Amino acid sequence: MTRADSPTIPARYLLFPMLAALIWSVNMIVTKMAAGVISPAVIGFYRWALAGVMLTPFALPGVWAQRRLIVPYLPKFAVLGGLGMALYQGLAYVAASTTTATNMGIITAMIPLLTIAVGTVVLRQRPTLMAMLGGLVSLAGLALLIGEGDPARLLSVGANPGDLLMGMAALAYALYGVLLRRWGLPVGPWQSLYVQVAFGVLFQLPAFLMAAPSPLNADNVPLVLYAAIFPSLFAPFLWMQGVKHLGPNRASIFLNLMPVATVAIAAVFLDEKPHIFHIVGGALALAGVMLAQMRTPRLGLRTGKAGG
Repeated sequence: MTRADSPTIPARYLLFPMLAALIWSVNMIVTKMAAGVISPAVIGFYRWALAGVMLTPFALPGVWAQRRLIVPYLPKFAVLGGLGMALYQGLAYVAASTTTATNMGIITAMIPLLTIAVGTVVLRQRPTLMAMLGGLVSLAGLALLIGEGDPARLLSVGANPGDLLMGMAALAYALYGVLLRRWGLPVGPWQSLYVQVAFGVLFQLPAFLMAAPSPLNADNVPLVLYAAIFPSLFAPFLWMQGVKHLGPNRASIFLNLMPVATVAIAAVFLDEKPHIFHIVGGALALAGVMLAQMRTPRLGLRTGKAGG
C-alpha cells in the first residue's frame, strides 16, 4: 500500500499542500501590492527570470542529460510555458490594477471547476451530474460577486475589466493543467518546470523591452523576490510533496483554503473589508467547486470510457 493510498496519513504530510496553498494566497496579495509600484510586464519578466536563475544549478544538469527526450517535446513545453508562466500570471498582474485581491482570490478558486469544463472539451470527458450542478452554483456565486451583490447589474454595467482579465487568467491555467495531464511529458517535474520557465521568460521578453521604465527600488524589490522564490519555487515543491504523500485528490482539497486565506490576508494587509456579497458569492463559488469535485457517474446513456 502506498502512502497516498494509506487510510492513516501522518499529520506532518498535511503541511505540504497547506503551506503551498497559503503561499499562493499570499501571492495574490503581492500581485495586488505590485500594482502601481512596478509595471506588470517588468515584474512578470523579473519574477520568472530570477526563478530560472535560481533553478539552473539544480535543474539544468538534468535537462542536459535528458535533452534527447526533451527536444521533440519543445513545442508542447512552449505552449505550457506560455499558458502557465506568461499568460496566467501576466494577466493577473494587469488585472490587479482594476480589481481587488479578494476578487482575484475567489476567481482563482474557480480553476478546478474550469479544469473540468476544459477537460470536457479537450479530453472529451463527459461531465458528471455534480460537475454540472457545481458549475451552476459557482456561476451564481460569481455573478453575485462580480455584480457587487446585484447580478442584474452585469447586464447594464458589465463586469469589471480586472475581473474579466482574472477570469481569462484562470481559464488559461485550467487549460495548462489539462494539457499537462494529457501530454504526460516524459521528464522529471523539476526539469519540466525549468524548460517551461525558460519559455515563459522568452515570451515575456518583448513586453518587458517595450514597457515603460519601471526601475527596481525599495518598494518593489521585496515583491519581486517573494514572487520569484515562494510561489515559483517553494510552492511547487511543497505541492509535489503533498501529491506524493497524500495523492492528488486529497491534496486538491487544500486548494479550497486559498480564497478564504486570500480574503483574510487582504482584509489585514490591504484593508479590503469583505462585504456581504463577497462572503455569499465566495461561499457559493467555493461550494460549487466542491460539488463539482465529488465523484458521481458521468452523464450519458452509454457506459464505458468517456471520450475518444
